[in-house]
Amino acid sequence: MFNYELVQNCDDLNPWTSRCEALSNHGYGRRATGLSEIIPENLTNAWYWTDQFALELIFHNRMKNYRCRTLEPESATAFYIPFYAGLAVGKYLWSDNSTGKDRDRHCEMMLKSRLGFALYLLAGMRNITRLLIERNSWDYFDIGVPYPTGFHPSSSSDVKQWQHFVRTRHRKTLYCFAGATRGFIKNDFRGLLLSQCFSESDSCRVVDCGGSKCSNGTSAILETFLDSDFCLQPRGDSFTRRSIFDCMVAGSIPVFFWNRTAYYQYEWFLPGEPGSYSVYIDRNDVKNGKSIKGVLKKISREEVRKMREKVIDYLPNIVYGKTSEGLEGIRDAFDVAVEGVLSRVKEQEETGYKWRNWKNVELAGLPIIILMLRMKKSEVFFLERTEKQ
Repeated sequence: MFNYELVQNCDDLNPWTSRCEALSNHGYGRRATGLSEIIPENLTNAWYWTDQFALELIFHNRMKNYRCRTLEPESATAFYIPFYAGLAVGKYLWSDNSTGKDRDRHCEMMLKSRLGFALYLLAGMRNITRLLIERNSWDYFDIGVPYPTGFHPSSSSDVKQWQHFVRTRHRKTLYCFAGATRGFIKNDFRGLLLSQCFSESDSCRVVDCGGSKCSNGTSAILETFLDSDFCLQPRGDSFTRRSIFDCMVAGSIPVFFWNRTAYYQYEWFLPGEPGSYSVYIDRNDVKNGKSIKGVLKKISREEVRKMREKVIDYLPNIVYGKTSEGLEGIRDAFDVAVEGVLSRVKEQEETGYKWRNWKNVELAGLPIIILMLRMKKSEVFFLERTEKQ
């Protein structure tokens, strides 16, 4: 009942605002509006204002109808147990009555207690693969999965039409940045990017995301990414940010400044060669005066075309279809994640893999699916490999 109670009490998950709308529609949120003048009319129904932290619900509901689900535990290759940890953490860390001391105590409890992160270090729980929107790059059992964007196709036709749309889109701007400064951070790197953008306004387009103006996507962000060849992707409040995937879904080429923003996070979902779909500029070079415009202008139009094509080719891997049984003939991010886990299980069986000992693991990001602390039998899902894989 743990997950059910969290969703039912969605008004209490966050002291600043209700989370009910964000968690509605099985996590997809309300249908997006105001896009008819930006994207093809027949694709507007595939767009939603999806919350970046609603992926727990999306995964859970997709799993209920997954083609490899079996009701016989004896034939299962792996067990999926949903746990809405990302929702729970807000409830217990950010309540109106919480003091700094309370939050410290809750954090310590989650990290060290048998009902928190330490639960996964127990001998019987060690071989659990955790799917997260941001992984610890040194933890074998952490798998990074894409943040949800607003694009949720209901058919393979939706995907192909969208790919054609972004491939043929006329882009008027060299690069763009959607974000806001972090004034409380000394030498804020985002502020440096904004400064370069404003000084190169003939080549760079800015969407000011101060406050909550860009929360869960806006038509201004989508249009900016659609109009730009490149999009700047510094780290977010942690190493990753949802904007990476909003940018790529729009067919824009991401520009990274930290390797851990994408390259060490989403290996199952992105091309193996980083330079084939993205640009990397060392953040220290930018701090020392390197011109971002100068770097991007040196890339030939043919190279830009090839990089964009690679982004578009991998687009299905980074979106979550709004369909109970998946997209016919196309693997979306959910399929890639689950099939990857099952393949890993098979590999462990064949090689006689034994769990490695490790200490001092850092908790990276908020978990999407780990396990459930209180569960009914009907909420445990058994997965088996089939010939379809």
